[in-house]
Amino acid sequence: MARPVKTRPYQLSSLPGTEDFSIVGYSVAGEESVILVPELDVVFDIGKCPREALRINHVLLTHGHMDHAAGIAYYFSQRDFQGISGGTALVPKGLVAPLETLMQAVAGVEGHPSPHKFVGMSDGQDYEVRRGLFARAFATRHVGSCLGFSLVDVRQKLKPEFSDKTGPELVALKKQGTPITNRMEIPLVAYLGDTAKGNYMDLPCVREAKVLLIECTFFDPDHVKRARAGKHIHVIDLPEVLEGTHNEKIVLTHVTRRTNMSAAKKILKKALSKETLERVTFLMSRKYIEEDDLSQPPSGQ
Repeated sequence: MARPVKTRPYQLSSLPGTEDFSIVGYSVAGEESVILVPELDVVFDIGKCPREALRINHVLLTHGHMDHAAGIAYYFSQRDFQGISGGTALVPKGLVAPLETLMQAVAGVEGHPSPHKFVGMSDGQDYEVRRGLFARAFATRHVGSCLGFSLVDVRQKLKPEFSDKTGPELVALKKQGTPITNRMEIPLVAYLGDTAKGNYMDLPCVREAKVLLIECTFFDPDHVKRARAGKHIHVIDLPEVLEGTHNEKIVLTHVTRRTNMSAAKKILKKALSKETLERVTFLMSRKYIEEDDLSQPPSGQ
């Protein structure tokens, strides 16, 4: 390897109604954010593009800050070098032109262009990652052009009134133009990227996602103004932001390197309800999670 790959896996057990999938990644504020969902062929943000990301065919880029986007040109260049065809980056619509300019500049440096594809996305727009799996963009509250993304499993379920029909009868009904199915959406993973607090739980694709990846950059009581200025979430925002969530797992990302993790976990235990706390973890190694379980009450309580 050209450099050590900072990969901190958080494995999820089998989820009802979906295929198994894992969340693998690294997220430190101002340094690098790259979060892979290999089984769904998606990477949220690209960070500095670790080699594990190269065979993922869909990059969902939330915004243009370099700790999230620096590896995008390398991603396309290395895929070309290694003979990996395809590769698509879904990006906020306002970033398409600057990213095309970046790829032109890189082509001038390397001496040849790299095949690439940017798809400009807007709030509420869907993109089919593969049959039945859609990436849904939603507006976030950060600096410049920015979006969050949710991966939604879309299925067609036979309407109850047609459950006793035979196959040929169902085909005949379809030919007659009779709708025989209902659209069913199962949100799998929602990723907010960098953002200030907002009413994200009003969105079913966020509120109902099996896994919610949400930033919590600041924990220090003195850093509230910094959070507001940079349009980031402070721990004091979490109770409001997470109210009404139905997520099975809530994974906190984008913590600053200056944050004392032991102190941060104690603050969380005081800030969140027991029911919410049991679903929350940080994006870090399983070993570290098990050694410092969030569900255990802090000393003195």
